[in-house]
Amino acid sequence: MKVELHTLTAIQVLNRLKENSLTVEKYVDALFDRIDERESLIGAWAYIDKPIIRNQARALDKIPHDQRGPLHGLPIGIKDIMNTKDMPTQFGSPIYEGHRPGFDSSAVAILRASGALIFGKTTTTEFTVTNSGPKTRNPRNPNHTPGGSSCGSAAAVADYHVPLSLGAQTGGSIIRPASFTGVYAMKPTHNAISAEGQKTFAPTFDTFGFFARSLDDLQLLADVFGLKDDEPPKDIPLEQISVALIKTPMWPLAGSGTIAAMEKAFTILKMNGAQIEEVSFPPEVSDVKTLRRIQKVITISEAQASFLREYRIDKTRLAPEIRSIVENTSKYTHKERIEATDTYTNMRHIINNLAENYSVILTPSVVDEAPFGLDDMGTAAFNTLWTGFHMPVINIPAFNGDHGMPIGVSLVAPRFHDQHLLKAGKVLSTLMHEMTGKIKSDSFADLMMVDPYVDDNSLYGVCRFDLEETGLCRL
Repeated sequence: MKVELHTLTAIQVLNRLKENSLTVEKYVDALFDRIDERESLIGAWAYIDKPIIRNQARALDKIPHDQRGPLHGLPIGIKDIMNTKDMPTQFGSPIYEGHRPGFDSSAVAILRASGALIFGKTTTTEFTVTNSGPKTRNPRNPNHTPGGSSCGSAAAVADYHVPLSLGAQTGGSIIRPASFTGVYAMKPTHNAISAEGQKTFAPTFDTFGFFARSLDDLQLLADVFGLKDDEPPKDIPLEQISVALIKTPMWPLAGSGTIAAMEKAFTILKMNGAQIEEVSFPPEVSDVKTLRRIQKVITISEAQASFLREYRIDKTRLAPEIRSIVENTSKYTHKERIEATDTYTNMRHIINNLAENYSVILTPSVVDEAPFGLDDMGTAAFNTLWTGFHMPVINIPAFNGDHGMPIGVSLVAPRFHDQHLLKAGKVLSTLMHEMTGKIKSDSFADLMMVDPYVDDNSLYGVCRFDLEETGLCRL
């Protein structure tokens, strides 16, 4: 059976380029055909220049094999908050329309030096803050959101426009859209990869990451970006992998799709010999109200400085949510910020110490399937705590919800165990994909079913409360 070129994974493309059975130009033309067919519906791109990309592809084809980098010829989408020397960087904001910084972010420079083809800029919400805005649709069903704020990066990979893309996460802007669109994604350990040259929101939380259609492709980028553990990771047989299933204090917000996905993942791993047990959050980290408040205090306090420049330039062109942040309408004090930071630092140590007792943590990626429509990109309730704890996370796109939309589960490891996480993740994700649909959900009898569309107890209801309180529906 003939394989369509646009469906190849990054590793498959590299192999064909090495074998001389494919050229970069031919591969790029196949991607252009796919984009011509689908982009008017999906809207994944903020900027793309086909003549320039084709010329760069031809130049890459002329490089001798012994001089090619580890990412030679691989087209990569760049979230439009990361500077690119030869393309606009507009941050999803009218203030920066047509803005050309003239230099690459650290991540983009590393990709270029590794032989990658910087393919274009993917859509994002305004400064990654707002919870709607871009035209981007979910390739799995265009009537649903792809999630935010890395909406274009997730959609471009899911719809086969590119094999790889870059994103960034303050709350859940990598893991959530990956789950909604059914792709792999990795949020590495905080500050393990430089964020130099990209727009910040809240530095304590902001984390660089990437999307792919296979875990091997995530591994490829992790290696290029120099992710290393203190001890080289070893191949781990399934029966030696210990898994802590942690529903987190946010579990009452889980919808039927996420409950079923966690149940199936638990059953698959248990039936096939993995050491898996349910583990509760320590009491010191279990109060939802405290968690949500300190996350808001830290992120909004830090964001005041991040967006002051734009506020001074032209506040009338900023979204109301962003103006509200800079004006500190939440009335957070420096004392509250210090206390929140200290409390969260202590929580971070507690959870990291817990994680070190297991190979990985299994936890939800999302509340449920992607919401219907484009006005609500969903919530990061199951993501923000791991982001703030600075722990590496990968989304495993192994399941579907009640309406056939993708639902992923997250694997988490202690800080700076990124390579270990990828090793264990490869074993567990392979098993989940092999076994999905072959098992019945007969575990977790005590799990609480919550309708995710009921305002009084759903996260969408909570998110509306957040908007009333802070003007921010992202965390």
